[in-house]
Parts: sequence; structure tokens; C-alpha cells
Amino acid sequence: MTLVDGPPPLRANPDGRPPLVVPQHAALRSTLSTAEEILGGLARRPAPREITIGEARASDAGHPDVVAHRALRRAVFVDEQGLFGGRGDDLDDTDADPRALVLLARDADGTPLGGVRLGPARPAEPDVGWWTGSRLAVSVGGRRRAGVRVGAALIRAAVARAESSGVLRFEADVQATNGPLFSRLGWQTVRPVTVPGAPEVPHLRMRHPMDRIQRLVDATKSPLGELVAGMAPHGFVGDDGAPVPGTDVVAACDAILPAMVERDPEWAGWCGVLVNVNDLAAMGARPVGLLDAVGARDPSFAARVLRGLRAAADAYGVPVLGGHTTVDVPASLAVTALGTTPTPVPAGGGRPGHRVRLTADLDGSWRPGYSGVQWDTTSRRRGEDLRAMVNAIGPDAGYHPAAAKDVSMAGLVGTLGMLAEASGTGAVLDVASVPRPTGVGVADWFTCFPGFALLTTDAAGSPLPAAGPATGAECGTLTDGPGVALRWPDGETTAAVAGPVTGLGPATGHERTHR
Repeated sequence: MTLVDGPPPLRANPDGRPPLVVPQHAALRSTLSTAEEILGGLARRPAPREITIGEARASDAGHPDVVAHRALRRAVFVDEQGLFGGRGDDLDDTDADPRALVLLARDADGTPLGGVRLGPARPAEPDVGWWTGSRLAVSVGGRRRAGVRVGAALIRAAVARAESSGVLRFEADVQATNGPLFSRLGWQTVRPVTVPGAPEVPHLRMRHPMDRIQRLVDATKSPLGELVAGMAPHGFVGDDGAPVPGTDVVAACDAILPAMVERDPEWAGWCGVLVNVNDLAAMGARPVGLLDAVGARDPSFAARVLRGLRAAADAYGVPVLGGHTTVDVPASLAVTALGTTPTPVPAGGGRPGHRVRLTADLDGSWRPGYSGVQWDTTSRRRGEDLRAMVNAIGPDAGYHPAAAKDVSMAGLVGTLGMLAEASGTGAVLDVASVPRPTGVGVADWFTCFPGFALLTTDAAGSPLPAAGPATGAECGTLTDGPGVALRWPDGETTAAVAGPVTGLGPATGHERTHR
């Protein structure tokens, strides 16, 4: 990052991304504690009003930003504070981790002012979305800049970089004297800790809330409680399909976002079938027919939507029974699916202590144009594989779980929150136990639409659904409290969904009739 009065030349980061420029207030009038001065910024003399923060791989020991950061660390932690036992340096395993990053703040003339390091919490283990920030150091000159809070700017930049990397848990062990500064920047104290190399200096483990999952849930599902309360059949509140009273028919209906229909009409048609047969699959129903409603700007556009819809219907072996098509209107698509089962599986059949299982098709890739949002497995699957997945807990399956819900717009964690809400429970998800495609980050996988992914719950020892090529694993537990927490490899839990997802409440009055 660069703080300047005029437009200075900005140095690009090594990967070609532009440097981050952080504007600061013209003056800071608050009195800073001695500890806060160490992290930058009591005004002593006129200085530039912007800093440039560049980025480098922490393991690139020859990179100028890494060289400067390591020199700052030695000057502050070893020479000035006398930490790390007179070793002469403060290097550790994170410095050799190719995933770890250094953010370095420079003045307009290129002078290093401060730096910070961030990366996976356990350098020798897979990245599960748990990162730490460390080695935040600000030079003596960087602590006395008019209108510049170098330490605060670096902390904010580290949080922003962690968020952009899909981090769901971000922590730092900070010297206790710096705790108030971190608190004012939104960090929360977890507990006191002892830091290797500085056992005599009190430290606090602090955590920055990472709310990507909560934001997704709030954006997609939170209005439902007020909008559709009282419209679901008794005992099936929170389900994506509805049993038709007095019959063994289950009906499901889903609309595709108009922007997606406009942008990719064939794929929208395919997805119109996909999301509806998934809804029936989660109810344990066998798909028997589809109805469509298509809006299009002209006949050729309507034909593209219907081409994708027919291709998916053929692949799943579900006939299109009829529908309605209108042209010379904005793009739209809604599909209704009908299925049958004598024993629908409710979303609200879970109980505290039930084990959470995920059965998902991992063999795919991001849909072009929807990276991190839509994982496509179905468009390349054979029809028999697709049918095996959607009939995993159908009428002919050997096992029917107590509760089930397919993962959809709210992502894996939000969908688990809806199942838990319908069941009158909460849930804990074991991050490292969740089946996940190779090379896909935890945050993206936990928030995307995954093609085919089925959440089921039942008593301990129950089998996994048999779903053809899909992969299944036990990865959590239903609990007494509300919301969804993430359990990490060290046993710590963090809140992912604070409370009820939809506001619809539990589905009551359903008596389980299957085993």
C-alpha cells in the first residue's frame, strides 16, 4: 500500500495485481499509548498521507519485500524487544510455507515502514481455511507518520487478504499491550497464550470474525420466515418438496435466476431440471414428471432454454409432461417436478445427537463463468449415474435416513442450518471431515451450489446412502443449541450461522414411519 499527497508511481505486486492504496484521514487527534506507537502512528512531522502495501510469498527469501520484512522483524523483535532467546532471528516453519504471504508497507520513496505475515495455521498440513496472522512489525520511522497508522493499515490489509483467500477462521497471537488496538479493529479475544520464543511476554489469541457464510445465509434465506410462514404442510416445514395430502405424490418447484437464464440459457434449462430432481431426491421420492414455464425475448432464445431442459430430462429419465412458453418478455424459467414415495423423508426429522453425513459428487469442475459459485458434475455424467444419485434414498433404496436436505443456494453450511432449524436443533460441522473436491477451497465448497450434494442425519452407526459415484462421509452432529458451528482440527469451534436460517421454525407433528 502507498500513502502520498500526489499520485506517486505505484509498484505492482509480483503476480501482476495492482498494489493496495489505503487513504487515511488528514489528522489523527487521539493520544496513542506507547504500545500503539510501536504499531504506528503518533504524528511528529509532516509526512505522506498514503502508503503502498505490496505482497510477496513468505518463502521467497530473495524478494525485496520479504528481505525488508525479515529485517524489520529482527530489528523489532530480536534487537529492540530481546525476544527469541538471542537466536539472532525469529524465523519459523511459516517462513518456508509456499502458501504464506508477506504484506509490506512502503512510503512513497520506497522506504519500508512495516510488514505482516499470514498463511495457513499449520504449515505442514492441508489448508482447511484456518489462517493466522503473525510477525506484525513497524519500523521506528513508520511509527511516527502524520495521519498514518501503519500497523492498523497492515492489520486491515491482512484481514482483507484472508477474506479474499477464502479464510473462514483468522487468528493472531498478539502481545497483550496491543490487544486494545486489535479490539478497536473488530478482533475478539479468545484467551491468553504463551508464544514460543517469547514465553515471558503476555500474549492474547485474538480472532477476527469471518462472516462469509452468514452473509450468504442472510442474503438467500432470511426473508422466508415472514414471506411463506404457514404455507408448508404440517411436519414438512423447511422442505423443498411438499407431499400432496391423501396421495404418495411429492411436488417440488424451483425458479432459475433471470440473470442466469439470460446469460447461459442452455445451462439454465439443465439446472431447472437438476435443482428440482435434487429436491425430490432429498424427500426420498422417485421423479416421475416435469412441467416448465419459460419466458424469452424471442423464439430462438426460448428454444435454447428448452434444449437444455430436454437434455437434462433425458439424462435423468424424467419426462416433460407439459408447461407454458411465452415470448417477447424478459427471460425467466421455473420448473415443477412430481415424484412419488409412500414415506417422504422430512428435513425436520433430525434429533440432537444424530450424526450429520454429506453425500456429494466430487468429480467435476467449476462451471465456466461461475467459478467458486457453481460446481458442475452432472452435465458430464452418464444417465445411470445421475439416476443412482437422485434415488439414493428413494422408495427402492435399502436405507432411509431420519432427515435429509439437498445442498442448494445457501451452500452446505446454510443448508445444514435449515435442516437443523426444521429439526429444532443446532449443528456442528467438522471442517476437515467434509468430503471436498481436490483443489477446491473450503470456503468456496461450503458456500457454492455443488451439483449433487445430499445432507442426511440419523443415529450413530446408521449407514451412508448408496449414491452411485457420489462420495459420502460422516462430518458433524446435531446439537441442542441453535445455529451452525464449525469444528476445526484443533477442537476449537467458531460460529458460522448465528441462529435460525429462515425464521420458519421447527417442523412439528411428523411421526417417522420408516426405518
